[in-house]
Amino acid sequence: MPHPAPRPPRILLLSAALLLAAGCAAPAGGSADRAPAGVPSRELSAAELRAAAVTDADLGPGFTVTVITPGRGGTGPDGGREAADKPACQPLLDAVAPASAAGRADGPASEGPVPAVPYAETDLSVALAADPAGSLYGGLLGYRGDRAARLLDELEGLFVPCAEFASTAPPPPAEKGRGVTRTTHRLSRNETPTPEGADEVTGFTLTNESGGVVLAQRAVLARVGPALVVFSTVGVGAEPAPAPDERVVRRQVAGLRAAQRG
Repeated sequence: MPHPAPRPPRILLLSAALLLAAGCAAPAGGSADRAPAGVPSRELSAAELRAAAVTDADLGPGFTVTVITPGRGGTGPDGGREAADKPACQPLLDAVAPASAAGRADGPASEGPVPAVPYAETDLSVALAADPAGSLYGGLLGYRGDRAARLLDELEGLFVPCAEFASTAPPPPAEKGRGVTRTTHRLSRNETPTPEGADEVTGFTLTNESGGVVLAQRAVLARVGPALVVFSTVGVGAEPAPAPDERVVRRQVAGLRAAQRG
């Protein structure tokens, strides 16, 4: 997010290790709206997760879906990880601009902070012909055990301590002579209804106030069993980031749930 042009998340997505500080437990009654328990689900393989990604045919005329290879974008091992000055706020940056290559399997579940590196990930962008400003960047992220649920709980606890924070990021490989970029961020919660088929959802807007242009990324994270569906939109300057198209979110949630049941 230190660059003025929007880039695809992995949701714009989450394949970085999300290092959470202690003391950020989710508050009771947060906006992570939970669906009834007991819906059958299973962990999908990387190939199954990719096959579950929404397509042009699923969405109908006016939508163009492009699958993005994880790791291709402004972040990643070559581009460097954007680091929050408050370690507890790091998950928010990783949610909208993941920082490490996919395919790193997460290890056994453990207590304490959630090292939320997905074992599998598929990224995509969805362009809307009738509303180019409403184009979405997103991803499907597979986690082991209860890590997806724990991650959303941790994110729910960050709205107060991370209402304002800063970050630094190294320059991309092509601009190695440039110094680090320092960015100010502001965070706000978006009340978001739970899509049918999802277990819970949370939504937020995170601004990037580096340089003369303010970027705002509005993100929706929906948990479907052990996986996350992540979509975000981008607003520039005075133009607010629109809410991610509910039709796309609902269709992707339904597709992922069907794959898990299959």
